[in-house]
Amino acid sequence: MRLCLSLIAVLLGLVAPVAVAQADEGNGLAVTDPGVLRALETHGTHGLGLAQLLDTARSIPIPNDALFALPAMTPVRAALDDAFTHYLAEHQNRQPRVSIGVGPGHDVQLFDKVMLTSPDARFILAGIVNRMDRAYVAPDTCGEIRLIYRLTRTATGTTPPRLPMTLNLVLHAKDPNDASVTCADLAARWLDSAPFAETGVALADRLLKPGGPLATITAAHIDRIETNLQIAHRPKSDTREFRTDYLQKVFRFDASAKQFREASMEDQIDRDRLLADAALGRAFRDWLLAPKNLRAFDRGTVLIPEKFLATSSLASTPVGFAPSVLQPEFGLIDSKGKGVFSDRDIVNALERAASQGIALENIRSPAGFARRLNDITCGGCHQIRGIGGFHFPGADTLAEQSQGTVPASPHFIGDQPRRRDIVMAMRNGKAADFSRGFSDRPQMRGTNELAGSPLLDGWGATCYRPKQNGVADKSFASWTCAEGLACQQVGGDASSAIGMCFVK
Repeated sequence: MRLCLSLIAVLLGLVAPVAVAQADEGNGLAVTDPGVLRALETHGTHGLGLAQLLDTARSIPIPNDALFALPAMTPVRAALDDAFTHYLAEHQNRQPRVSIGVGPGHDVQLFDKVMLTSPDARFILAGIVNRMDRAYVAPDTCGEIRLIYRLTRTATGTTPPRLPMTLNLVLHAKDPNDASVTCADLAARWLDSAPFAETGVALADRLLKPGGPLATITAAHIDRIETNLQIAHRPKSDTREFRTDYLQKVFRFDASAKQFREASMEDQIDRDRLLADAALGRAFRDWLLAPKNLRAFDRGTVLIPEKFLATSSLASTPVGFAPSVLQPEFGLIDSKGKGVFSDRDIVNALERAASQGIALENIRSPAGFARRLNDITCGGCHQIRGIGGFHFPGADTLAEQSQGTVPASPHFIGDQPRRRDIVMAMRNGKAADFSRGFSDRPQMRGTNELAGSPLLDGWGATCYRPKQNGVADKSFASWTCAEGLACQQVGGDASSAIGMCFVK
């Protein structure tokens, strides 16, 4: 098992190689080796191919035409078809002179949705990630395990073979009714797997055997599917900048109907409805600014009620650094009081929390509130420090290689110390600290491992540029650069307080 040791980051409009601090290899929180993933997907008795888990009668991976013919997947296909239709209609109405379609000759290249149901493509297991750090959402299931599949052309000679779409099959880490396995047991299994020396089939067998970290993965534990695809991209031209749009959706498994149903996305704020419905907007403001909820919001563990949420997200890259240009908070916060929140609303809420003895770690200003409002959402998080619109593109298991590294985003790598800290606490029977920092900047708990790297304060790190002769924003004052580096402007927005660490 390996974590990425190097990557190509598409970071807020900068497309350049970025040196990343080496994360602990084999830290027991992810399965990323191509040879092991190939063996796990095609395992004779416990195959982790997508089709095998959705239809236990299947013993081998199947192409997409057969996959989307499964009754469980019918609603997924219908919802994605509707999303394409809506996207095309909306953008053609907005930009009637811009040609949007599949293939050469169009200003905007649309994702070829034929590949979703093509016999020459399938979703290939590209990674397995331990997300027991999400046990705050469902403590009785000890969090989640995510199987990440990448859409890939399988026909010989196709270029490129891997397509810009991932499908995450999210499972409960354990059966809440199974008393034979505790959260501590499961955490220990994962952490104990770090030094396993086997490779390929031998390691796959060991991970799957009773007592192994993957032994609990069964179809009965399936909770939902999460899809993320690059629905369209606009190549750079003399008149237009490069842009890509990523569509994200969630489908929860309905056990009674044995189908996946389109569902609200966790913390994906429906800004359009909140802005259009004044009463709903006020209800959201009052709920989020209540001291108890504001504390959870600051910690990154808030769970926003479903009535305020959307069923899809459209995230665009590149985006700028300033919170005012990031979705979805743009329009929700308005200093003149025309949005859902005003600066005064936020300042009053912070003062009220402080008067009740509630210490906030991240949100100490309206700007910090705005940035957190963006990065708790699915779309906002994927806009920040991602590889394009992805945080875990996964291993290319069809390439002719027995070993390899996995491209993972700076956000993913930077969050690993926090995730490992939580899993270790669970193993040791201690109370876990589920809080997290901003997507831009890891928490200080990873300082020793990440210091001097682009993940924290090294070259290319996100940093804060206080205004001359001004008061530093308390939300970002700790976003400094390592010795020899200075926080400098990136892009054309000279007014932005957020920059990147570069050589002085």
